[in-house]
Amino acid sequence: MKKLTFENIANFFLKNFFQGLVIIGPIGLTMFVIWYVVTSIDNIIPSLAKEIPGLVFISTIVFTAILGYLGNKFVVGRFFFDAMDRLLEKTPGVKHIYTPTKDVMSSFVGDKKKFNDPVWVKTNENPEIWRIGFLTQKEMADVEKHNYVAVYLPHSYAISGWVIVTEEKNIKPVVGMTAASAMKFAVSGGVAGFHSDDNIFKAPE
Repeated sequence: MKKLTFENIANFFLKNFFQGLVIIGPIGLTMFVIWYVVTSIDNIIPSLAKEIPGLVFISTIVFTAILGYLGNKFVVGRFFFDAMDRLLEKTPGVKHIYTPTKDVMSSFVGDKKKFNDPVWVKTNENPEIWRIGFLTQKEMADVEKHNYVAVYLPHSYAISGWVIVTEEKNIKPVVGMTAASAMKFAVSGGVAGFHSDDNIFKAPE
């Protein structure tokens, strides 16, 4: 039996404390983000939010879903939203905010998702280094880059990333991972496994 010393007790406490952080950190952050989003939307109409908390948030979600349905299923709705889209894209000043925002959001959600073609990219020859990314342009001939492609490389633990243009020979398709799993693998810094429920990291016993 180990002799109880202050150092042993401190090490035991710290080990369990950090293990607790690993457990409670993601849960706490997720709850905070959800709470922040709900309360921020609720506070659009403070008086109503005070009377019935969550009503403004739920109404906003339902209203957004209805707009999406009308915009896709009905000719009149599609015509109206297309006209609004063209107007905002041609309005000076506004177009510099609207167009990039629309492009980024449509890349992740909706019927025109762009990040659905995961590839391995060779970023260094010697030593050979590969990164995971998403093919966004299959050819770059319009800018005099024949046999080149554009690949988006997500940053780990961030919502940012960067784009590289490289020769086709430097990429190859990702096999054994869905686009969602590939994004999870990239954003988690490789901690998330190749399958959605796998996890490479295991806390020490």
